Amino acid sequence: MTADPETIYILVLLITGMVVGFACGLLGVGGGFLMVPVQIWVLNSMGVEPTIATRVALGTSLAVILPTALSGCHGHACRGVVLWRPGIALGVSGLLGAFLGGTIAAHAPADLLQRFFGLVVLFGALRMLLHGSIAAKGSSLNGSELKISLPQYFVFGSVVGIVSGLSGIGGGVILVPAMVIAMGFTMYQAVGTSSIAIAIISVGGILSYAINGLGVAGRPPYSLGYIDLFQWVLLAGSSIFTARAGVRVAHRIPAKGLTYIFIAVMLYVGLRMIGAFGWLNLAF
Repeated sequence: MTADPETIYILVLLITGMVVGFACGLLGVGGGFLMVPVQIWVLNSMGVEPTIATRVALGTSLAVILPTALSGCHGHACRGVVLWRPGIALGVSGLLGAFLGGTIAAHAPADLLQRFFGLVVLFGALRMLLHGSIAAKGSSLNGSELKISLPQYFVFGSVVGIVSGLSGIGGGVILVPAMVIAMGFTMYQAVGTSSIAIAIISVGGILSYAINGLGVAGRPPYSLGYIDLFQWVLLAGSSIFTARAGVRVAHRIPAKGLTYIFIAVMLYVGLRMIGAFGWLNLAF
C-alpha cells in the first residue's frame, strides 16, 4: 500500500519545518535556505508552474521566518545575547529593502530567482570560510565595543533587506558573518541579534509578496498573494517549537563548532540551488 502523495507532502513539510526551527535557534538564520528548495519541489510536484512555484516558495518562506525567528529571539534574549538597538536598526531598514526586493522578485523568472538564491547562500558561506579567524573572533570578542555607528546599521540593513526580498531568506546568512567580521559582535551575540533583525526584515518581504501576487492565476489553493497559507501553517506550526531546542543547543557548543556547522549547510544548499550537483552528475 503506497502513501497518498498529499500525505507525503504534508510529512515532508512538517519535517522541514522542524529542521528549519532548529536551524533558526541554532544559527540565527531564518531557515529560508532550507525551506525554499523543499517548497519548490512540493509545489512543482503538485503541478504548479515553475515560476509561480518559485515566487510562492520565496513568499511563504518569509512568512514562516517571522514567527520562527521571534521564537528563537525569545530564547536568545533570555540568555542575554540579543543587542536590541542594533538589531532593531538592522531590521527596520531591512524591512524597507525587503519590500523592494520582493517586488522585483515578483516579476522575475524562476531560473534567475533560484540561481540568485543559491549565489547569495554561497556568498555567505564563502565569506565565513575565507575568514578563517571568524570562529576565534566570535569566541574571543567580549562584544563590549561594536565597530560601527547606528547610521551604518541602517546601510547594512537596507542591503540585507533587498537581498532577503529577492531570495526569500531572512538575511541571517549575510547578517551573521557581517556582524562578527565587520561589526564586532561575538558569535553568540550575532546569532541572537540576527534573530530579531530577520524577524523584522521578513515583514517587508511578506507584504511585498502578498500584494504583488494578488489575482495572479496558477497559484495553489488557500494563497494570499504569493503566500501559501496551507504550507505556512505546516512549516510555521512545526518550526516554532523546535527553535527553542536550537537555542539550547547553540549555547552548549563552542562558537567554532557553531560556525562550521553554519558553513557546511550553506555550501550544500547553495551548490544545489545553482545546479552544481547536476553539472557533476551527482544525485544529492
